[in-house]
Amino acid sequence: MTNNTNELNELNLISLLKARRSANKFHPGVDILDEELDEIFNLVKFAPSAFNLQHAHYVVVKNPDLKNQLYEAANKQYKVQTASAVIVVLGNKDAYKEVGRINEGLLALGVISKQEYDMTVDSVVSFYEGRGDGFKREEAIRNASLSAMLLMLIAKEKGWDTCPMIGFDPEAVRSALNIPESHVPALLITIGREDTSSQRPRGYRKPVREFVSYNSF
Repeated sequence: MTNNTNELNELNLISLLKARRSANKFHPGVDILDEELDEIFNLVKFAPSAFNLQHAHYVVVKNPDLKNQLYEAANKQYKVQTASAVIVVLGNKDAYKEVGRINEGLLALGVISKQEYDMTVDSVVSFYEGRGDGFKREEAIRNASLSAMLLMLIAKEKGWDTCPMIGFDPEAVRSALNIPESHVPALLITIGREDTSSQRPRGYRKPVREFVSYNSF
């Protein structure tokens, strides 16, 4: 029974991976409810992150005026206007400062001792502060991107189509949405129902030996 269930789950995941496409055209006027987005984000929270710091922060934009500002910031890409929502994916450069709060639950439950808790907090803080601002920024983007990929897969599983976008002015986005300097705009994700009437065939995918090496480059 367990083996059959695992095989079914594997097939579902493989089908999902193959079905997910970057949607460049959406059906306009399709609403996505906050409750539907919350269902997605309640699964996104299980994304991996370094030291479980959960660097990702999302700003969901459905307001027409704000969407229009993002449209301008994203070089007037049509999919921003027709998407049900535009999701701004941010990475928190200061996520390491929350290591104490994040581990308080484990301490309260007795999973870790006070000594282990203090050691964890001290080691994580020194790890990030010792590597400088460049590393903090890289970590913010890296961990936010891991979370964003999971969001797109979950959205597809729930019947929504998405497109990750890097073609935008991050400072214009920051200004439009009052994003603090501690957070880096990593990418935008448009979400909605894809209009497949003019969908192109999937682009070329490299065979494994073109992008995988073993033991050395």
